[in-house]
Amino acid sequence: MNTKMFCYQCEQTVGCTGCTGNAGVCGKKADTARLQDELTGALIGLARAVDGAETISKRTSQVIMEGLFTTVTNVSFDDAAIETMIQKVRAEKERLVPDCSKCQSSCGKTDEYDMQQLWDANEDVRSLKSLILFGIRGMAAYAYHANVLNYEDAEVNRFFCEALFKIGYEESVETLLPVVLKVGEINLKCMALLDKANTETYGTPEPTAVTLTVEKGPFIVVTGHDLKDLQLLLEQTEGKGINIYTHGEMLPAHAYPFLKKFSHLKGNFGTAWQNQQKEFDHLPAPILYTTNCLMPPKSSYADRVFTTEVVAFPGAVHIDEKKDFTPVIEKALELGGYKEDQILTGINGGTKVTTGFGHAAILSHAGTVVEAVKAGAIRHFFLVAGCDGAKPGRNYYTEFVKQTPSDSIILTLACGKFRFNDLDLGEIGGLPRLMDMGQCNDAYGAIQVAVALADAFGCSVNELPLSFVLSWYEQKAVCILLTLLHLGIKNIRLGPSLPAFLSPNILNFLVKNYGIAPITTPEEDIKTLLNHNK
Repeated sequence: MNTKMFCYQCEQTVGCTGCTGNAGVCGKKADTARLQDELTGALIGLARAVDGAETISKRTSQVIMEGLFTTVTNVSFDDAAIETMIQKVRAEKERLVPDCSKCQSSCGKTDEYDMQQLWDANEDVRSLKSLILFGIRGMAAYAYHANVLNYEDAEVNRFFCEALFKIGYEESVETLLPVVLKVGEINLKCMALLDKANTETYGTPEPTAVTLTVEKGPFIVVTGHDLKDLQLLLEQTEGKGINIYTHGEMLPAHAYPFLKKFSHLKGNFGTAWQNQQKEFDHLPAPILYTTNCLMPPKSSYADRVFTTEVVAFPGAVHIDEKKDFTPVIEKALELGGYKEDQILTGINGGTKVTTGFGHAAILSHAGTVVEAVKAGAIRHFFLVAGCDGAKPGRNYYTEFVKQTPSDSIILTLACGKFRFNDLDLGEIGGLPRLMDMGQCNDAYGAIQVAVALADAFGCSVNELPLSFVLSWYEQKAVCILLTLLHLGIKNIRLGPSLPAFLSPNILNFLVKNYGIAPITTPEEDIKTLLNHNK
């Protein structure tokens, strides 16, 4: 195995250039990173095998989605699990192209791709290929969640193959740039699909106050994003005297009517994902990881960690596709939970948070919002959204929200909101100034609100008194950013640092054509953004 690695797909990468040592900042070892590259190369080989096909089978699509999702940061740290996924991809290619692996000639269509070719490519080509690859990795997570609920889109499935194929074959900026923007276009369809899957399965989210208090007695903490896993756990724990608490991006689950009916779905535990090693330390309860957001567990709680779906960590008990959560339930009963109620707080001292302001909830008050803008009661909207992380400087987003003027509305989504979602910022015309729209994939809802407001005022989204202030960490943020670019949205503020995989030329292209800029200080950015539409 190699003793060195190269990875720069997340925001925390060393020196904003790349993790190149024996392990990444995320905790992955060099061998694990090498296996992720091998898996990606195998996926490109599978995409080559189906190139030109009018339809992609559900089986092939699922393998590609699982493979891409496995390579997202903070998903799988288990070399054995990744190796199994590699063999699954190769078996699918063999099924489509029998005896391909035995052939001695290089036909150019089914060979696996050597990722070293990408890392060694011209910096602009490498930059564009990285945007495509990291974008479809993030999109695969959204498609995967929709697929779990039996929703799929043939165009989305075909594009995964198209994008992988382009990574393996195209070698010019001119041919790769349109593919980058197409990632954003197809991701919009993918997010719409997941929005439909979630709302048709669990109902339309409703504004809901969620307590941060943990009641005494046995409980289970569920983290990640997958609502189906939460549903199954709630059903299997009903009547067993075990309470369920969400964590991180699972918080918005409290707003869905179908899930709210379970009385033992009690509240939310902890704050953002990067605080888990501190907040889970000696936790008297098991933690179920359903998607990304896994950090290497400390020994003090490693025996309480359970994984499912593509999430994996060496030594952790994995709940397979049968979805029998008995081991998690037994561990909760064994540990017993807290002896007394624990009144916990958010980062800013609040004892509850509110979620459920999806696009349907906000647009139900569209008339009120429009009139408030016309009357001058609402001067500006800020979408302060995206991923959180451990790097210093992310307190910018807390200070930004605190310093927004009292006649502005803050829309938020994804895990970055945990830096400020327990703040009480008051109301405007009966509407809270701070509205949590949900998970990262609910960026689709924010787009729907922006489009509806633009229609109401007879202008473009870029002419609205609306500013995008985004934080990014991993690949789902990449595909959302590409969707915003596909829609022509300009003047986005991005931080806490710019992606390491943006070459100077590609960054200049984004600045020139879309006005993307790094965050500076809350005071300066608020001043600039408020004056933008004047």
